[in-house]
Amino acid sequence: MFEGNRYLELIGTNLPLIQSPMAGAQDHRLAIAVSKAGGLGSLPCALLDVNAVESELKQFRAACNGPANLNFFCHKPQIATPAQETKWRNTLSSYYAEHNINIDTTTTAPIRNPFDETMCQFVEAHKPEVVSFHFGLPSQKLLNRVKVAGSVVMSSATTVAEAVWLEGNGCDVIIAQGVEAGGHRGMFLNEDVSAQPGLFALLPQVVDAVSVPVVAAGAIADGRGIAAAFTLGASAVQMGTAFLLTDESTISDLHRQALRDANENKTAVTNLFSGRPARSLYNRLMVECGPISNKTPVFPTAGAALAPLKKAAEENDQVDFSSLWSGQAARQCKTGSAQALANDLIEDATRVLKL
Repeated sequence: MFEGNRYLELIGTNLPLIQSPMAGAQDHRLAIAVSKAGGLGSLPCALLDVNAVESELKQFRAACNGPANLNFFCHKPQIATPAQETKWRNTLSSYYAEHNINIDTTTTAPIRNPFDETMCQFVEAHKPEVVSFHFGLPSQKLLNRVKVAGSVVMSSATTVAEAVWLEGNGCDVIIAQGVEAGGHRGMFLNEDVSAQPGLFALLPQVVDAVSVPVVAAGAIADGRGIAAAFTLGASAVQMGTAFLLTDESTISDLHRQALRDANENKTAVTNLFSGRPARSLYNRLMVECGPISNKTPVFPTAGAALAPLKKAAEENDQVDFSSLWSGQAARQCKTGSAQALANDLIEDATRVLKL
C-alpha cells in the first residue's frame, strides 16, 4: 500500500504514522500501543533522568518488536535571575493571595534537561532505531556519535529556513511542525511566534526545499488530514493531540474534561507555563494575563512559581494554572485504545486517498 515510501524504508515501520512524543502526557504504554499498530512509538525523555529513560525503553522492548523513537530537547540551559523571578511572582501575587499561599514559597519547575553526554552514552549503549530532537540539534560532536550508533535522526522545523538548516547539519528526517500543533514550538532560528506558518502552507514549501523525507505535524486528527498531508508531499504524519483521550494517555481527568469541552478556538500559543511558546487550551491564567507575557522567566523556569497555584486549583477541580497542551483539532480527539485508533486513522486515510 505504501510501497516506495522513503520514510518507511528508513524507519522500518509498516505505517507512516508517528505518535508524537508528549512529555508529561504519556509513558511507554502509548508508545507500545502505536508500535503494535505498525506506527512509530515515541518515548519523551526531556523530563526523565537516564535511569527513567532506561526503564521506559526496557518496558517498550519487552512488549513490542517495532523501532523506538527516543525524543530529547536541545535548548541551551538558562537560569532565571532573581529579578526575573521577582517580576514573575509579583505578576502572580493576587493569585497567591487568593489561595492564601505565601508568595515566597520555594518550588522548582519540572526538569527539562537538554541532550547531553550522559544521554548520548545511553544512546550509544542501547542503540534506539530513532532519536528525535526538539529545538534544533545537539552539538555536532554529540550528533555524530548518535549517527555512528546507527540511529536515524529526526528534528522539528517551524520554517523552511529551519528545515534547510536541519538537513545541512545531518538530519535524516524533518518534521514540519505547523502553528496548529499542540505543545512546545520546535522553533530554534526564529523567536517570532506570530510569523510561524500553518502546516499546509509550510509543508509543501519544506518538501520542495529539502531532499530528506518530511513528516507533517500540526492538528492532524483524522484520515482526511493524513490524506491532505500526503497529497502535499509528506512521507508520514506525526500525531499527538489525537491520542490524548485514549486509554494509554496519562493526562489528568481535569485535562481530559477540558479536551472534551474544547473547540477549535479554545487554544493559544502561550509562554506562561514554561517560559517558551507552547500551544495550550485556554484557562484563567491565559485569559487574565494574556497568553504571551514578557514577565515570564527563562525556559523552563516559569513553572516553578505556578506550581503551588496549580496544586491548589486542581485540588478544587480547577485548571486555572495548569498547562493543558493541545493542538487546534482537540474536538476531533477519540477515546478508546490507541492501537485501534492508529489503525482506524490509516484505514480512513487510505479510503480518502483511494489507494
